[in-house]
Amino acid sequence: MPSLDIIIVNWNAGQQLCDCLESIVSARRDGFSLGRAVVVDNASSDGSLEGLDLLPLPLDIIRNPINRGFGAACNQGAALCDGDYLLFLNPDIRLFPDSLTRPIQVMERAENQDLGICGIQMVDETGHVARSCARFPDTVMFFVKMTGLDRLFPFVFRSHFMFEWDHLDSRKVDQVMGAFFLVRRKMFGELGGFDEQFFVYFEEVDFSFRARQAGWGSYYLADTQAYHKGGGTSEQVKATRLFYSLRSRILYGYKHFGVISATALLCGTLLLEPLARLAQAVGYRSTTRVVETLKAFGLLLRTLPALLAIAFNRRGHDDKSGHENSPA
Repeated sequence: MPSLDIIIVNWNAGQQLCDCLESIVSARRDGFSLGRAVVVDNASSDGSLEGLDLLPLPLDIIRNPINRGFGAACNQGAALCDGDYLLFLNPDIRLFPDSLTRPIQVMERAENQDLGICGIQMVDETGHVARSCARFPDTVMFFVKMTGLDRLFPFVFRSHFMFEWDHLDSRKVDQVMGAFFLVRRKMFGELGGFDEQFFVYFEEVDFSFRARQAGWGSYYLADTQAYHKGGGTSEQVKATRLFYSLRSRILYGYKHFGVISATALLCGTLLLEPLARLAQAVGYRSTTRVVETLKAFGLLLRTLPALLAIAFNRRGHDDKSGHENSPA
């Protein structure tokens, strides 16, 4: 019987964390054994860890004195695990009864031994299915997103997320949503886990791309669901969330694109996107959006020298080790 360990990274998730863990307790465990659930707390201050030890779960809690970031915390939790499968779960997820059994059944099939990652269908409080799967991004997709062309002309410009597909059927995809990210532990170890240079955002994109390069596939399972609130705890800090999204995008470009394409992406992010976002904020007559945009790009500019140092140091290391860049 295969075994499963679950890793949840928490940062001020409040009651959502307890609800998520309670849904694990209620989920069926047909066909697998649950080894442990690991909560890695990134210096929360909201009391969200209180009372968790009373839950009927084999639970480990890691309390970080600082916010180490999502990728690093996931690796930290995975280091405690020895199950055949690892499930990285966001605290704003609530599982349904078959949310664990079905994806493991699919991964265990003989014809699916090349699948390294599996995700399931995400629904909101109304039962609406989220369009959560994505393509591996290239520079064109990034420019379309930063200018808003994918929203203005969705049938002309292809976006990173697969919005044109209703997500009602199962299929192989480039990337499934990181909120429910089931992986084979063997593969996770072979790839060295998540790249911790991505503090938050794009770590699952990078991991999925490296998995594809190593011959592993990602699968979206449509006949099994989980509830996903969306936004999660990052809703509390929207300007910071935008900053880290932009930062991770630049790091991803310099890691996987050619230097010219990555630098063009950097220039577009610094020069074109803030104007597009400010214009949109003015159109919505939202002073809050204007302030959040200015804060995010101000923080990006202040940290740009350190960011580029990380990007080029990593690129030099990857080039020496024979890392293949993706087409941009």
